[in-house]
Amino acid sequence: MKVCKFGGTSMASAESIRKVADIINADAERRFVVVSAPGKRDSNDIKITDSLYASFAMKNAEDSYQLFDAVVNRYLDLVKELEIDIDIMSTINVYRAKLTTSDRADSIVAMGEHLSAMILASVLKWDFVDARQLIKFDTKGNFNSEYTNDICGKVLSKYDHAVIPGFYGQSPSGRTKVFSRGGSDITGAIVARAMGADIYENWTDVSGCFVADPRVVKNPKVIRYMSYSELRELSYMGASVLHPDSVFPVRIAKIPINIRNTFSPEDAGTMIVDKVTEHDRLVTGIAGKKNFTSILVEKDKMNSEVGFTRRLLSVLEQYDISFEHLPSGIDTMTVVISDSEIKGRIDDVVKDIREAVGPDYIEVQDNLALIATVGHGMSYKPGTAARLFSALSRYGINIRMIDQGSSEMNIILAVRNEDFDRTVNAIYEEFIN
Repeated sequence: MKVCKFGGTSMASAESIRKVADIINADAERRFVVVSAPGKRDSNDIKITDSLYASFAMKNAEDSYQLFDAVVNRYLDLVKELEIDIDIMSTINVYRAKLTTSDRADSIVAMGEHLSAMILASVLKWDFVDARQLIKFDTKGNFNSEYTNDICGKVLSKYDHAVIPGFYGQSPSGRTKVFSRGGSDITGAIVARAMGADIYENWTDVSGCFVADPRVVKNPKVIRYMSYSELRELSYMGASVLHPDSVFPVRIAKIPINIRNTFSPEDAGTMIVDKVTEHDRLVTGIAGKKNFTSILVEKDKMNSEVGFTRRLLSVLEQYDISFEHLPSGIDTMTVVISDSEIKGRIDDVVKDIREAVGPDYIEVQDNLALIATVGHGMSYKPGTAARLFSALSRYGINIRMIDQGSSEMNIILAVRNEDFDRTVNAIYEEFIN
């Protein structure tokens, strides 16, 4: 049995929805489908979810209803073009009323997935099951994994086929709660685990995961196989094909994920599995993000000072700042923080670090990019790091920081933002081409 998830581009137009229906009907093993809200139809279009967030942000203003009604008209056009007999206005009116009564955007933006699922269910002539019946959060807003798995399995076992909205669920108080953006991937994985699927097919608009971002590297190769761990590393560092948290439900049950292309269904895509026993190449993928700041702290005999790291990180905790990496030496420690976390507060943070740990020296560097070179194969081949550094040296790229995990599955480098594209291409040329 297969559980499928179809992304926003797949649900963006009547034509693409028909393609989705053809894919589903081509394999009787596809019994449960999770969908996202419609994405962009072209480069000038706006994603439904973005429009709904904007509508809520301007609640009670005239423009709010104009944005909301534009979304409604798009759904009404889909119903008309697909020639299906379905009443979506009753559902729309419930959400429209919440524009003035709700204090949280979650209650509004869930409409995108809700209506998408209703429409696809009508096209397929399958049952529609609201995600609020299946996906449960606790009183603090955290996803309740085991309770969800139990209730999701019990409810869906009553259906031969069903379409489920992604992205949202329900809190104990009955309020709608959404995952972070891209959360429909998580919903699909949850349903796959609950139903004991043989495979979780995640249908997108690309034929699998690329070794590197095609906006940076021209015509990068597709990754045929990778592990859950490699996917987590690449997704966290910016590879955007799949939400990084979607790994957890399927990894528990060791269900493979197959990334497929709705518009080229004949392509095999990328298979993500528990363990990769054979490695085609040393490096599985390259991913990175820009705009980071590092804070270098130096102090003699830091290593013997009990509680030093705790006191340093407690400063970040006071400001509710999370950090990305924490490479350290015997007398040095560097905290790497996203600019979005520390923007406008760097002077105050440095001042409080001085008071907390009494360093001999502090240096702040901004305008940094982090790039991860990921692959299980790297741990089996001596000299991988040497090749990496030599390749960057040939391109004249200065490395500002190096961080390698004990598993040797990834090497993270910091370079200047302006060196980002050249660095990714240098690594790709060395290990892939």
